[in-house]
Amino acid sequence: MKKVLKSLILKLMGFGTAFFRIFPPEISSNMALKSLNTLNTLGITLIQEKKGNDEIELFGINFKNKLGLAAGLDKNGDYINALGNLGFSFIELGTVTPRPQRGNKKPRLFRDQKNLSLLNRMGFNNKGVEYLVSKVKKVETHSHYKIAISIGKNFDTPNEKAIDDYLFCLEKAYPVTNFITVNISSPNTKDLRSLQSPRELPNFLSALKEKQHSLTKEFGYKPLLVKISPDENQIEHLKEISNILVSLEIDGIIATNTSVDHKHKKGKGGISGALLFKKSTKVLSIMRENLGKDFPIIASGGVTDVKTYWKKINTGADLVQIYTGLIYRGPQIIEEILNSIEQ
Repeated sequence: MKKVLKSLILKLMGFGTAFFRIFPPEISSNMALKSLNTLNTLGITLIQEKKGNDEIELFGINFKNKLGLAAGLDKNGDYINALGNLGFSFIELGTVTPRPQRGNKKPRLFRDQKNLSLLNRMGFNNKGVEYLVSKVKKVETHSHYKIAISIGKNFDTPNEKAIDDYLFCLEKAYPVTNFITVNISSPNTKDLRSLQSPRELPNFLSALKEKQHSLTKEFGYKPLLVKISPDENQIEHLKEISNILVSLEIDGIIATNTSVDHKHKKGKGGISGALLFKKSTKVLSIMRENLGKDFPIIASGGVTDVKTYWKKINTGADLVQIYTGLIYRGPQIIEEILNSIEQ
């Protein structure tokens, strides 16, 4: 009976996902998250835990499966339990900045339903790292999913002082998270991506590693990952970035962020979803070749079904994140992917 009820609720959530699309994207996203939160509060678990053979240990952390949620959906930690109980092995919160900020002018999120894609120019809208940390602290310790926090800089912090913002966020987030992701590849904060250049990257990451080792003395070792851009199409640059990551003992990467290489009618911003899949998977392939088989890589970008999930795994991903696929297809996509793992 419970299985039938959960199946019915999943189907209703699918209808709800379609219904919410009659509203503007940001409003519909908030409505969907609040609905999910209500179900979680009522004790309704949508996704049955799978007992497959897909557990993996990566950078010293045990993951129950290889599926995670990418940053951007829960920027402020307001829906941690509701999302964590969907069957993910980890959820990435943020991106957060030292000070709260509103982000870019609305409208700033646009659907491309035909291509199962989204265009966003959100601009790190969030309530600040201290708010997020306060929400994570209130969450009960759950062994069945891990928490990552994505950190960034405020829009009005000049690049020459950007490291101060990242160090501040790292220090605040470090005690309450399982691992940290460093977002220097969002296209929606002016000049942010220049921090990823081979010229800027060594000093920037060296400062973060130094802070990481300092914090380890009190809180234990928390892995530090870097999220890279899919638009870095010069193979030599990717090779240089790979060498820097290895030499500084960065714990892993997320490949990739959103892409500005598009012709969306709504103009500038980062494209995610199916239109990002090919480009992000190509970068994943190059980085796996550059970094070798043992360097931890989380794939993100364009996973909208079982087929695209397995393409990321077979291209060299250790873990895979979804975001836009969940927006369009609802929790059903999680069920399908986890069932494919089990089978």
